[in-house]
Amino acid sequence: MTDQLSKYDADDIKVLKGLEGVRKRPAMYIGDTGKKGLHHLIFEVLDNCVDEAIAGYANKIKVIFKEDNSVQIMDNGRGIPIKVHSEYNKPAVEVIMEHLHSGGKFDAKSYKISGGLHGVGLSVVNALSEWLTVEVYRDSTYYKQKFSRGLKASEPEISNFNGTKQGTIITFYPDGDIFDLNKEEPIFSFFTIASRMRELAFLTPHAKFEIFDENTEQEEEYYYKGGLKEFVTFLNKDKNPLHDDIIYISEEYPIDDASNVFVDIAMQYNQGYQMNILTYANTINTIEGGTHLTGFKSALTRTFNTYIDKCMEKKYKDHVLSGSDTREGLSAV
Repeated sequence: MTDQLSKYDADDIKVLKGLEGVRKRPAMYIGDTGKKGLHHLIFEVLDNCVDEAIAGYANKIKVIFKEDNSVQIMDNGRGIPIKVHSEYNKPAVEVIMEHLHSGGKFDAKSYKISGGLHGVGLSVVNALSEWLTVEVYRDSTYYKQKFSRGLKASEPEISNFNGTKQGTIITFYPDGDIFDLNKEEPIFSFFTIASRMRELAFLTPHAKFEIFDENTEQEEEYYYKGGLKEFVTFLNKDKNPLHDDIIYISEEYPIDDASNVFVDIAMQYNQGYQMNILTYANTINTIEGGTHLTGFKSALTRTFNTYIDKCMEKKYKDHVLSGSDTREGLSAV
């Protein structure tokens, strides 16, 4: 080992400032730097839009694939706060763009429920973009600012307007130094983003989701007033349901003195033999399950067996159903 490599002292300790750590190890924040990571950038911004919708402040969310291969995501929510942050002495929107773990989701004051993960969303998207523009309409004030690779690229443009328009518009182009971009091909998959937006529309029944591609003029619109019921209908569209009415349960349960948990379940049996159960926590698909899925399965089996024991004829009382028995042909969310 050379003397240079064997030397290790205090001055060898490096501290990555600001968003340098995100650019140095992007996979830690978005999973990878391939197609999955690219689309994760859009999902992070979408999650913020959906949080506004869940809180009751937004009812329209739109994604536009621009001609230059950038992507624009907008909502008509409250708009990111633009006043000067008392601690950082700069606009709050700038703080959110430049600092990890910044946002309004670390207590229950601004968001009672949120799907955005860890407060890293917009700052990570900013760090991994060649350029990003944020526009905010809030309190009759229009705010626009540009960033590049995690750093401020312009001072904010601020003007006043008449009217009640509100919301946030994020437009960005991924950084070719981070991602392998083929500029001759579309960077993002319309199908991938549209599928996620359709899923979010089922989970956020009072909000309309729109997606449009300026290059192909392809567009889709999703609005499902029936929420999870329509989700189950969608899951069973090529199957033969055993009953017309979809079973739907919506309850709120206290966790402690300060917070509650909201539980929504929709389910319907069909003539198939496979089960199709999708689970979510705050609109995030929990593909590996969790205690909420385990609890649902246990409660379902217990309910069937309790009914058999208490309500059915005596000759059936010795029949005990297994979990697989009660889930055969079940579609549920």
